[in-house]
Amino acid sequence: MSKIKQPKHSFRRDKYLSARGGSAQFYLIRCAKCREIVALYQKDGQGRLFRLYLDRIVEPKSLLDKISTVRDKKSMPNLVCESCQALIGIPMVYERENRLAFRLVHGSIVREKSRGFFLEDRGGSE
Repeated sequence: MSKIKQPKHSFRRDKYLSARGGSAQFYLIRCAKCREIVALYQKDGQGRLFRLYLDRIVEPKSLLDKISTVRDKKSMPNLVCESCQALIGIPMVYERENRLAFRLVHGSIVREKSRGFFLEDRGGSE
């Protein structure tokens, strides 16, 4: 069977990345309840994942379309799993950098390292 080639994303290199030591990693963010993929996210620097900055969400297109026109916290929707409607994140502004983000609800996600692909081939047969 032919496999669909997914585009590989590259890291966004800017002042935020350099402020966090210049290291970054892609993560697949999954809903802890149903394990559905919620987003592909670029995490800058070391440490725990407390929030998802809007400018670091790479995929899916449906989520990018929802947040592309957001200019302030009031116009941001909650981040919910499209599959089971579980609440994943709540809109916030990270005051130190004046950046829009979703504050993650504790225990609502499972993160999995990625090489920059949104839907990775796990090597299983179909």
